[in-house]
Amino acid sequence: MKRVRLGDVADVEISGIDKKTKENEKSVRLCNFVDVYYNWAITKNMYDGLMPASASDSDIETFILRKGQVAITKDSETREDIGVAAYIADDFDDVVLGYHCALITPKNDIPEEDRIYGKYLNAILHTKYAQKHFSNNATGSGQRYTLSKEAVEDMIVYLPSLKEQECIGNYLSDIDHKIELNHLINDKLVALAKQIYDYWFVQFDFPNEDGKPYKSSGGKMVWNETLKREIPEGWSEINLFDALDVLYGYPFATEYFTEEPQYKPVVRIRDILEGKNSTFTSEEVDEKYKLQEEDAVIGMDGNFHINIWHRNDTYLNQRCVRLRVKDGERVTILQAYFAIKPYLKAKEKVTKGSTVGHLSDKDLKEFFLVHPSYTSHFTPHPLIEITKNIVAKRKEVNDLQSLRSYLLPLLMNGQITIKD
Repeated sequence: MKRVRLGDVADVEISGIDKKTKENEKSVRLCNFVDVYYNWAITKNMYDGLMPASASDSDIETFILRKGQVAITKDSETREDIGVAAYIADDFDDVVLGYHCALITPKNDIPEEDRIYGKYLNAILHTKYAQKHFSNNATGSGQRYTLSKEAVEDMIVYLPSLKEQECIGNYLSDIDHKIELNHLINDKLVALAKQIYDYWFVQFDFPNEDGKPYKSSGGKMVWNETLKREIPEGWSEINLFDALDVLYGYPFATEYFTEEPQYKPVVRIRDILEGKNSTFTSEEVDEKYKLQEEDAVIGMDGNFHINIWHRNDTYLNQRCVRLRVKDGERVTILQAYFAIKPYLKAKEKVTKGSTVGHLSDKDLKEFFLVHPSYTSHFTPHPLIEITKNIVAKRKEVNDLQSLRSYLLPLLMNGQITIKD
């Protein structure tokens, strides 16, 4: 296995393309820091979610994304967030790499035995070895750390034969493709659930006794003073705390936090959006603070993120709140999720003037949901089933990510091999 300098087998370019749109430049889509940071690969499926911007002809020529390249995060507030890689899995006509990132392009004009395969390079850059190299070679302190072009080029990589590289890279990319597929399925499940929610709880066109849409078919509506809107006759309002089991997180002591996975996983506010924990604790804590599958979790500081949880082993930290469906209750977690999201966004806008927005106990206790009647022809079963499917796909993603992390160092150092 050869030992080579990355700059000898790949070209490295630092992007300076910002998020602005300028009249004298061409319209493009921008692959940003967050797109690279949160994805193993950049694919055409992500196109609609990429930011519109503009770029000069020379920047487009240098930073247009092509299949086989690898993008990395170049600078951030912490050392741990630099050097994070994403493989460019497709050719793009108008997507360029944005500011705070670097583009690495394997060289094709060198002997085959010296070439590096893009998917294999992406795998290398996800190893702890690469992360340590980038962390040790980052410059800056306090506010921002950055990687120079030379720091990236000077990283030493181990190069098996091109055939071996292809086997390793393709195998890990197959795992990532399955992860991406699950994400796409879940996006469609969430969209379907939102559509059902809008029909049932906004338009009130849930199926009546004849299977026809209730309100559109002349179903009687009555004014509800608490909700300040008309709702189906026989329905009512219900306070969030009466509809769901609400629990605030435990104030874990900072000195017990650790990165060692043999301890209890803890979800903190910064973890809620991704739906996974980044911290563990050795502190003893009551089991009532442990989350369950299908719980909803809300962060009460900052951006007030809400997410549906998919694990049974994570403990809830302070300034996070858990919502759980009560036995026999017709309010589902997805109904609560879609009803609360716009409320949280509105609260977020109100608190934007302060340094950090805070969601209070009073805010939550003032929130009311539409409560379906137990006597009407109504069943929340579709939303319950969609929730179960979302959770199952997220669990599968979690298992695949764990498998990928386990196999990665073993494949990189040759402890295991992949047969054709």
